[in-house]
Amino acid sequence: MTLGIFWVGQQTQLNQLARADRDLSWLHFVFLAVITVLPFSTRLLAEFFQFRTAFVIYWANILLAGVALYAGWSYASRNDLVRDPSPEVTKAILRRVVIAQGLYAIGLIAGLFHVEAGIALIILVQLNYAVAPKLPWLSKL
Repeated sequence: MTLGIFWVGQQTQLNQLARADRDLSWLHFVFLAVITVLPFSTRLLAEFFQFRTAFVIYWANILLAGVALYAGWSYASRNDLVRDPSPEVTKAILRRVVIAQGLYAIGLIAGLFHVEAGIALIILVQLNYAVAPKLPWLSKL
């Protein structure tokens, strides 16, 4: 589910591009490099479910993926690579990444006290982004 959410996020950004340049390609390569570590961090968490260190490593992997998505979109919008350069589109995409990462951070804080609670919160965040419910207050996240 985590891979799918980030895949959709990257595809949403790619669909908004008019063109790309070498630097943007490298930023997307960094994103893909971070994503390739996700199965390892997920397996680590599964093997050491009770350990905060495994949980923090998993969360850090999610954080880095979000940072890479944010960096790619920021770069594309600053360098006129976006098809619709309206501030609303740019802000909407960046806001979605920031809100998601903020919600994941809440999961991290909970997980520092109780790993299972942190994992549960992260799963709830992921379910929200995967299912994308049409509830007014959740659709803005």
